[in-house]
Amino acid sequence: MVYRRFLKRFFDLLLALFLFLILLLPLGIIALIVKLTSKGPILFIQERYGRNSIPFKLYKFRSMIDAAPEISNSNFSNIQNYITPFGMFIRKTSIDELPQLWNIIKGDMSFIGPRPLAITDDKVLRLRKINGADSVFPGISGLAQVNGRNNITDEEKALYDAKYAAKLSFHLDMLLIFETIVSVIGRKGVFNDNVFDSKKKG
Repeated sequence: MVYRRFLKRFFDLLLALFLFLILLLPLGIIALIVKLTSKGPILFIQERYGRNSIPFKLYKFRSMIDAAPEISNSNFSNIQNYITPFGMFIRKTSIDELPQLWNIIKGDMSFIGPRPLAITDDKVLRLRKINGADSVFPGISGLAQVNGRNNITDEEKALYDAKYAAKLSFHLDMLLIFETIVSVIGRKGVFNDNVFDSKKKG
């Protein structure tokens, strides 16, 4: 209970500030490359739903061309045609997620928690309200992410999210951080997960 109410946020803030400071130069270089390699804004900003289903603005490095249609990524039949060459790289390596360090610092998110979803994922959002999964802060990674993410059904996602909310602990968070790092290094499902992660071009 102490970890859930106080220590988790303390550790999130401490680690996010540390990473933000040491990655400040790389973040600047990535932002410059995004800007120089394709037309459009550096950041992809989208409304997502967080703790207690409260909306907030989520930040990612833009990885798609500015002219990409504003539809759910899962509705693209040829999404690769809209992803920039550098965007392909930052999606595969999950570098596009780094601006979410700012979301953690602001208090919108945690490192570990249910993935923040857009309104296009209304079914999962409704299920989370019912099963209590929205009682915790959303995360960059989480239990559903390391168990298949978009290769599982909406019901399974919501169930994993509810299990995490019910069993939230320091030990579970450390385990999920480790599994996330292993998945990113091995690029296990990273590209597909990022492709279908957001409502619009991201």
